[in-house]
Amino acid sequence: MSTLLIIAHDEWRYWRRSKLALVTIIISIVMALTSVVLTTISVADENHQRAHLQQQAEQTFVEQPDRHPHRMVHYGHYLFRNSTPLSTIDPGIDSYTGKAIFLEGHRQNSATFSNQQHSSQLTEFGPLSPAFVLQTIAPLLLILIGYSAISRETEAGTLSFLLAQGLSYWQLLLGKVAALFSVNLLVLSPFILGCLLAASHGESSAIIVTFILSYLVYLLVWTLFIVAISALTNSNNSSFAMLICCWLFACLLLPRIAANTTQYLVEQPSKIENDFAVKAKLRELGDGHNSADPAFLQLKANLLAQYQVEKVEDLPVNFRGIVAKNSEAELTKILNTFAKEQMQRELKQSTTNQLFAWLTPALAIRGLSMQLAGTDISSYHKFLREAEQVRYEFVQSLNKAHAEQLNYQTDINRYQDSQALQNARVSANNWQILNNFEFKPFNAEQRLTQSKLALMQLTFWLIILAVFLGLVGRKSQC
Repeated sequence: MSTLLIIAHDEWRYWRRSKLALVTIIISIVMALTSVVLTTISVADENHQRAHLQQQAEQTFVEQPDRHPHRMVHYGHYLFRNSTPLSTIDPGIDSYTGKAIFLEGHRQNSATFSNQQHSSQLTEFGPLSPAFVLQTIAPLLLILIGYSAISRETEAGTLSFLLAQGLSYWQLLLGKVAALFSVNLLVLSPFILGCLLAASHGESSAIIVTFILSYLVYLLVWTLFIVAISALTNSNNSSFAMLICCWLFACLLLPRIAANTTQYLVEQPSKIENDFAVKAKLRELGDGHNSADPAFLQLKANLLAQYQVEKVEDLPVNFRGIVAKNSEAELTKILNTFAKEQMQRELKQSTTNQLFAWLTPALAIRGLSMQLAGTDISSYHKFLREAEQVRYEFVQSLNKAHAEQLNYQTDINRYQDSQALQNARVSANNWQILNNFEFKPFNAEQRLTQSKLALMQLTFWLIILAVFLGLVGRKSQC
């Protein structure tokens, strides 16, 4: 054990003398710390703004004066999605999906106001989040530090001298791995502080531990790979060129290939095609604003028979409100069917893309990180489903007030004059129907279950690289 520490200490002494290695280590730590600080401040500020806007939206809704209830259906309401505690480390798809959604009757709107929609093309490569730094930049910086770990000993002729002194090749390899992995611990220290801050905001300890260990394993995979390649090559130039090519392929090229291939394998209809399909299906339901639509003749007959009256004017409820309520229920079933199909396609795309993680550890840690942080596509779908539940409940509450608190005759005559329009209103007390909305991600157990595949893939890469280093060590000894 002491021999490994001596080798690791000697490697650090070399790095202190090397301007490139020293500057790279400093840049790594500064970049990691800066990304954690900036992302934490940004997420905290955004959450504060969203909480304020959510409260303001609810207050604005309930403070509306007496109105016709269907006017309030179209007046609508906003919901805002707060970020999860670990989104300070990995924002995931939150930069590309909307953080707010407008709820109104007769339709399901998409979430809006994503950061990426309002950014310049300079940020398309990815936001400078701690996750991006660790997943993409850190392996490159490790290559700059460790590409010559073994190859320089070979190139300078000191490898034979060390082995002749009784040092085993395995001790040399493991000592270099230990030195390079200690750099990982320095780079990870700001990241760990960010995770501890997330824990103080309510994140599960099981998620925090798994999150940190996952990134440790990911960087260990790269450490083993760098030392193995350095041991396979006889010159620093060859080692550096090979490692840079592998980094470009694993961290940049293959993820892009995976995304493009996934889009080809799992086709998505365009928004226009989907909208036309929804509208075509909704036409079959009839016009919920027109109680005389033939689609509602059976509903009218059933109500007349139920209350044993001959005209809708004699019903104890407003027929127009009943039509609006029933129309919204049927319309929502259709909208939910299309929304479910869309979510299934997006989940299939995500699952297909994750299969490419068997080819690169970068995709394994990317999927695992988002799933643990609650910033993946499944969490976004959860927000949409919860928002739709809120939308349906508040619209149907207003339709209920329309049916029960507004006279049918008054309702149909409301445009005759200003007084009739004034009479066709209900009390503003009916707007007290909103509950304080606060989005919460999947619990720790659910997120750990969802991340099983990515955990297996990352473990697979650790085993593969450990075996690879073992084969390199055995071959070199021979």
